[in-house]
Amino acid sequence: MLAEIKGLNEECGVFGIWGNSSAAQLAYYGLHSLQHRGQEGAGIVVSDGEKLTGIKGEGLVTEVFQQGAIDGLTGKAAVGHVRYATAGGGGYENVQPLLFHSGNGSLALAHNGNLVNANALKHQLESQGSIFQTSSDTEVLAHLIKRSGFPTLKDRVKNALTMLKGAYAFIIMTETEMMVALDPNGLRPLSLGRIGDSYCVASETCAFDITGAEFVRDVEPGELLIINDEGITSEKFTISCGTSVCTMEYVYFSRPDSNIHGINVHSARKRMGMQLAKEAPIEADVVTGVPDSSISSAIGYAEASGIPYEMGLIKNRYVGRTFIQPSQSLREQGVKMKLSPVRGVVEGKRVVMVDDSIVRGTTSKRIVNMLKEAGATEVHVVISSPPIKNPCYYGIDTSTHEELIAGTRSVEEIREIIGADSLTFLSPEGMVDAVGRDDKSENRGHCLACFTGKYPTEIYPDTLHPYEKELVR
Repeated sequence: MLAEIKGLNEECGVFGIWGNSSAAQLAYYGLHSLQHRGQEGAGIVVSDGEKLTGIKGEGLVTEVFQQGAIDGLTGKAAVGHVRYATAGGGGYENVQPLLFHSGNGSLALAHNGNLVNANALKHQLESQGSIFQTSSDTEVLAHLIKRSGFPTLKDRVKNALTMLKGAYAFIIMTETEMMVALDPNGLRPLSLGRIGDSYCVASETCAFDITGAEFVRDVEPGELLIINDEGITSEKFTISCGTSVCTMEYVYFSRPDSNIHGINVHSARKRMGMQLAKEAPIEADVVTGVPDSSISSAIGYAEASGIPYEMGLIKNRYVGRTFIQPSQSLREQGVKMKLSPVRGVVEGKRVVMVDDSIVRGTTSKRIVNMLKEAGATEVHVVISSPPIKNPCYYGIDTSTHEELIAGTRSVEEIREIIGADSLTFLSPEGMVDAVGRDDKSENRGHCLACFTGKYPTEIYPDTLHPYEKELVR
């Protein structure tokens, strides 16, 4: 995917397993399959029943766990994490799982999502004497658990979770048990699997495929799973608010071979492309998709429209991450390094270019320009999601309307900026219908906040960018 250049990144991915002598190795393979969810850091903590030990570092999974590193992690349980920094920024200290030691035992934490009341809770905890070792919102949970007065760890965890607001899929591991929790809105995907007598959990089901796990079910909103040597039990730590899974998981973030709530991501994206062809009929010669996350939608568009699908853009898979820099000028150069047009396919042709989303517009502008430089006579851009007009506070790195090209501009203005001959976005209704979730709630089981501005949770003022605070007033 073009996450590094496009400027739309999910926060992270988690994997946990209990009751397997190859726990660390399985966690490594699980994290490798979740690498697309975070490339800035990775870590694994294992339990041998008596102590927790871990390895973590900045970089890709293969860089952090070079040959022989996993051999030092022995135990029957493991929790792993891949990170893309949004809340708290980067740095080694923020790489997860976070590991805490005390006189009462150890605790490892891995978190996918973002807490919208983390700053308020931090201020409260610091006023009570807590000292934070990281700038990550994840550490808040550890302090809440430690300060809870309940006698059992389970009750302390349940009490602490009720204080959190926002998106979270947590894996909490001690020497003797693993706890798994999903926020009351189910904003982030989280699935339960089984390998023989071992239980595992993962952000995406693609991690089960590589580890040989059998999918059992999705973790429910507001659910707490307790996994130990006795087996697995399930409790509710709060009342479910109904599922509001992030729709961008279907559109962009998840791997196409993953299933989210029983729906295959590739199939959902293909249906989005087919719906686009109905909503945006275009006279053209070829259809091409922006690798990789838009290929499924492009195939669907071509199939429904009858226009041939061609590989008009090639992704260079050997560009190192160090080439991708945050400044806009270098980001634009990064597009050229990552993608190349196929002149023999697009020259002299009217091209339908299918992409999954437009965030800042930089990538779309450069790709349209590349296609025209390669000889395309027309470039019609169709997007398999609605315009992203609003910031996400649940673990995606968009914090202001200003940085979103659709936040302050019309579709026609965006079309002019990116240089396309036409520009069409999929309607919110068309996108939801294409995903096909069988949910009778008002939002049909989706979080559509970045498209509609309707957030499923309260948004706390101290989580807002200063510019956004003015808009709220």
